[in-house]
Amino acid sequence: MNGSVLRAPGMPLLLAMTVLGFSGYAALLPVAPLWVVRGGADAGGAGLVNGVLMLFTVLTQLVVPTALRRLGWAPVLVAGMLLLGLPGLAHGVTDDLGPTLALSAVRGLGFGVLTVTGSALIAELVPAAQRGRAIGAYGLAIAGPQVLLLAGAPWIAERLDFWVVFALAGLPVVGVVPAVRLARMLRHIPEQPKRAPYVRLLRPMILLLGVTLAGGALITFMAQMSSSAPLTVLALLLMSVTAALTRWRVGSLADRYGAQRFIWPLVLSTAAGMAVIAWAVRDPQATSVPALLAGTALVGVSYGALQNLTLVVTFASVSRPHYGSASAVWNIGFDAGTGLGSVVVGVVAAGTSFPVAMLAAGALSLLTLPLALRRGRLSPQR
Repeated sequence: MNGSVLRAPGMPLLLAMTVLGFSGYAALLPVAPLWVVRGGADAGGAGLVNGVLMLFTVLTQLVVPTALRRLGWAPVLVAGMLLLGLPGLAHGVTDDLGPTLALSAVRGLGFGVLTVTGSALIAELVPAAQRGRAIGAYGLAIAGPQVLLLAGAPWIAERLDFWVVFALAGLPVVGVVPAVRLARMLRHIPEQPKRAPYVRLLRPMILLLGVTLAGGALITFMAQMSSSAPLTVLALLLMSVTAALTRWRVGSLADRYGAQRFIWPLVLSTAAGMAVIAWAVRDPQATSVPALLAGTALVGVSYGALQNLTLVVTFASVSRPHYGSASAVWNIGFDAGTGLGSVVVGVVAAGTSFPVAMLAAGALSLLTLPLALRRGRLSPQR
């Protein structure tokens, strides 16, 4: 990791805010579905928990650029941290599906703010020549909590108590402190662009949606389709680690060689990994350990690397007045994919089986291959 990237003004505060925000997000992502299953919900209901979270995340992402222009950085960042953290503490009141979905919706409002502002701030704080490495550092701040909590939170809930996880979900409230300090440093408020180039942004968004659909399915349902709790922890840990490492390291490659050439092999890796996972979970009572870990590693590699590469392509496609809109579109692809992975796979699994649902998710990811093979048109950055 390039030290100059970490020393860029505002970057340490951004990374601190990101770690705290994503800790709260990651803690509940695998546990909230388990919480409602404990309360009597089926796989379809469990899938709705993260589906609603991502629906409200996406709806919020659509208005964050406008909110930044009208209100400024400080009110938007603070509201995002509070909306994400405070509902996490309230999950322990009930495990009924309805209230849990309502809390997921509120958390989605906060997460929508965190995701759009976080990636937009990378473009604001760091020059284009270092942006791949900066996105890698930002990716580590996101991935660190996920490495620990996507895998560890279900174990904490089962072995200690669900309330411990709900307390961790409140960490974004602490993120208000770096958010306020960061906002004081920011003088540039995103301008109202004449016309956002949304057509250029669709390609990286859809490519990201394809891989996050697969990743969202694994995060939501790994605990339910694996026959062993320790195996669930190991598989989610492996996915988180491989995603973190590839999201970090691919940034240097993107700065040196360009992002485009690495995208299509990663789409194939996603589809191949989901097919291997489908084979691994064909017997609900005896998951194939080597196959599950191999498939999860393949998906993890593409899940991490495509996050970095598609964000590099997204910002390279627009000029500075459009960074807010570009960040919103990219994050919509990420979170819409995660939500669809939760809902679609939940519905398919409830009607058929988890192996069929995994194959369906892999097939949907593979549909993005023609876009991966086509080079998008980039605009000069200003």
